[in-house]
Amino acid sequence: MNQSTTNDISQLLALARSGDPIAIGQLLGEYRGYLSVLARLQADRRLQAKFDASDAVQETLLHAHCHFDQFHGNSERELLAWLRRILSNEFTTLMRRYAGTQRRDIGREEDLRAEFDRSSQSLTQVAVSQLSSPSHAAIRREQGVLVANALEQLRKDYREVIVLRSVLGLPVAEVARRMARSPGNVEQLWLRALVSLRRTLE
Repeated sequence: MNQSTTNDISQLLALARSGDPIAIGQLLGEYRGYLSVLARLQADRRLQAKFDASDAVQETLLHAHCHFDQFHGNSERELLAWLRRILSNEFTTLMRRYAGTQRRDIGREEDLRAEFDRSSQSLTQVAVSQLSSPSHAAIRREQGVLVANALEQLRKDYREVIVLRSVLGLPVAEVARRMARSPGNVEQLWLRALVSLRRTLE
């Protein structure tokens, strides 16, 4: 991500904070891929969740757009934390609706927020492992966002193997079981996927 894009995000954030609805829409659009990856990761961890994770993302973006005046931060990192909190709330609402109960479980909601934060950190770690050159170390954009956006551009099996192996940290045997492939095939697919991810990021 180049310096001009970094400046674009800073300008969009400033305009959005001033109440510009077009800037708010453009700014939030930058994080659809990031939120989508986090939602899919959480849905994968909670296999009993039968709802479409994209519903939680859509509701998160809608809520953030309608209530952007409630965001009081000044940085991309603070914005991401705010969006993860909204996503967690939307996820919790959908899970309660699916379970047929309206009773809140504060402990479960706090656990879910922590899991979203950990998933975001895992995305950042993938970026660190794939981008080790000094030029990338100086990037001021949040690297978890860069990885999420790059993942969205990969073909489906590449995206899946990176999420399962590199982000969730599952062993090869479990990834092979989930993807209905042999362990050797998964290893080869994972290596090719990482090369593709690196190229996309660069």
